[in-house]
Amino acid sequence: MEEIKLYIDPSVMSYTLQFVVAGVVTVGAIAGIIVRKAKKKIKKTLNIEEKKEVEDDIIDLSEQNKTEE
Repeated sequence: MEEIKLYIDPSVMSYTLQFVVAGVVTVGAIAGIIVRKAKKKIKKTLNIEEKKEVEDDIIDLSEQNKTEE
């Protein structure tokens, strides 16, 4: 039997690595979107609301006093 020798160019390996990393990132992004939508749907189904505190806007009166003087 003949022995076959192959040479893999470094640029091909770099391209392959980029392709694999892009696939992993894409799968992660899609999974994140699916999880977020599922959580939103579950919260809506169970009537769970997020409790967020809303603070009033801060009004800086010191600059208004300077313009009046």
